[in-house]
Amino acid sequence: MQIAAGLSGTAELVVGEEHTAPSIGSGKVRVLATPVMINLIEAAALAAVEHLLQPGYQSLGTHLDVHHIAATPVGMKIVATARVIRVEGRTVAFAVEARDEKDLIGHGTHERVVVNVAKFDDRVQRKLSKV
Repeated sequence: MQIAAGLSGTAELVVGEEHTAPSIGSGKVRVLATPVMINLIEAAALAAVEHLLQPGYQSLGTHLDVHHIAATPVGMKIVATARVIRVEGRTVAFAVEARDEKDLIGHGTHERVVVNVAKFDDRVQRKLSKV
């Protein structure tokens, strides 16, 4: 695996009505919903490492510890950044943050594990067959 500490990725989004808390069912105030911020943070982590993985492999999110500390109104741009801080075996740890045009709006840590897609899918299918 070519993933090493220091690699980083970004993802951005202009907040639309579809990204607000009322639109996704996570609140009543028309501001960026926390789950949407988290999705953008995961997209930044993917941008940092996914292109370095061998064919047939991908990373899956396994842990997220994020504080959403400021509201962002509709129309404002958000940029999320994920920086690799540690690689242990198949686990990749990131320091993450999200900013709007005025403030730091979120920060924390995120972990992803690199998996062989075919083997992972086999495990999922076996789980389905036990239902």
